[in-house]
Amino acid sequence: MSLFAPSSGLTLLQSTKDHYFRQLFSSHFINHVQVRTVPYATPFLSVNVSGRPFRVSSRKLKPIIASAASTVETSNISFRGKNPKDINVLVVGSTGYIGKFVVKELTSRGFNAIAVAREKSGIKGKNSKDDTLEQLNGANVCFSDVTNLETLEKSVQGLGVSIDVVVSCLASRNGGVKDSWNIDYEATKNSLVAGRKFGASHFVLLSAICVQKPLLEFQRAKLKFEAELMKEAEEDNGFTYSIVRPTAFFKSLGGQVELVKDGKPYVMFGDGKLCACKPISEQDLASFIADCVLKEDKINQVLPIGGPGKALTPLEQGEMLFKLVGKEPKFLKVPIEIMDFAIGFLDFLVKIFPSLEDAAEFGKIGRYYAAESMLIWDPETGEYNAEATPSYGNDTLEDFFQRVLKEGMTGQELGEQTIF
Repeated sequence: MSLFAPSSGLTLLQSTKDHYFRQLFSSHFINHVQVRTVPYATPFLSVNVSGRPFRVSSRKLKPIIASAASTVETSNISFRGKNPKDINVLVVGSTGYIGKFVVKELTSRGFNAIAVAREKSGIKGKNSKDDTLEQLNGANVCFSDVTNLETLEKSVQGLGVSIDVVVSCLASRNGGVKDSWNIDYEATKNSLVAGRKFGASHFVLLSAICVQKPLLEFQRAKLKFEAELMKEAEEDNGFTYSIVRPTAFFKSLGGQVELVKDGKPYVMFGDGKLCACKPISEQDLASFIADCVLKEDKINQVLPIGGPGKALTPLEQGEMLFKLVGKEPKFLKVPIEIMDFAIGFLDFLVKIFPSLEDAAEFGKIGRYYAAESMLIWDPETGEYNAEATPSYGNDTLEDFFQRVLKEGMTGQELGEQTIF
C-alpha cells in the first residue's frame, strides 16, 4: 500500500529521498481496515493525539465472550465427534500470509483442509495455479472467487462433500475503503453463506485486536461481519463461531532490520513509547486458529491473542535490534504531528478529488498504528492493558529478528500492505 499513490501526484514526503519513512509505517501496519454500532465492543473512540507515552493498566479484565449463544449444546454438532481426517474444513484466504500457515497446521493435524484460492494468487497475483498447488501441498485446493457468491457456491458444490467448518483468513489487500468492505465484509460473508449452505456448523474468523477502537474502514467492515456472525449463532443453536483477534504480526515489525544492520538509525514516532504490542508469529497464530476448530472452550468467544513475553514499545524493539547486531543504539525520532498534518491535508483534498479517498485512508492507517497499542483496550480506565492481553506460543520477536538478520525477509513480504 502506498500512502501517496503515484496517480495522485502528491509528493508530500518523497520516499525516494528518505527511505526511513518507507520503513517506518510498514513496521506498524498490521494485516490487517471496519458497524458503527458494536454490540460487545467499546464505543467509537478518538485516536490519542496527546503524544503521551504508552501506559498499561494493571487492572484485571474479564475474558471477552459473546453475550449470547455461549451455552450451545455441543452434542448437537456432529463434526466434533469425528476423527479429524473426516472433518472437512473450508479455508478461505488460504494463500495469504496467515492463511497458508493455517492450511499447513490443519493438514498436519490430520484435518481434511479444503483451501479456496484464486487462480492467480499471492502479491499482485504473481502465483500461478501450479505455484498455489505446491504452496498448499497436502490440502485439497479449490480454485474459486470468494468475492462472487454464486461462483463460490458452485465451486463448493463441485467438491461433492459437505462442509463441517469454515476458517476465514481473509483480509483487505491494502486497507483501502472499497477493498476493505469488499473483502473484510462481503467476501467473508460469502464464505459464511456458502459454508452454511453446504453444512458448516462452525465458523472460525481471523479478525484483528485493533477493532476495539474502530477508526478505520477495515475495522468497521470486520466489526459488521463479527456482529452478523454472532447473530447467526444466536438464531441457530446448532451453529457456533470463534473470533480470533491477534495483535501485531512479526513481519509487520521487521521492516527496519536491514537498516539497523547497515548502520542506519531506527525510526520511531515521538519518544518511541506511544504504543506497544505483544507480537505473535504466523506459526503460533496458525496453531491457535487450528485449536478453535475443535476446542469447546473457544466456542462462541471473541479471543484476543498475542505472543509470549512482555509488551514491547517501538523503543524497546529498536534497542533489541541494536543489541542483536552489536551496535550502539541510534534513533531517528519523528514528530507524530507530521502525520496529523498529512491526514488533514489529504482529507481536504478528498473533498475536491474523491479519487484520493484511499490515500487519505492510508494516512489514517499509518497514524493509527503509530499511536495505538495492539493490546486489550480497557474502556473503564481508558488505557491499554498488557497484562490482560493473553499470550500464546513459544516464538519470540527476538528469535524472529535473529532469523531475519541471518536469512533476510524472504517470505515475509508485506506487498500491498506496505505504507510508503
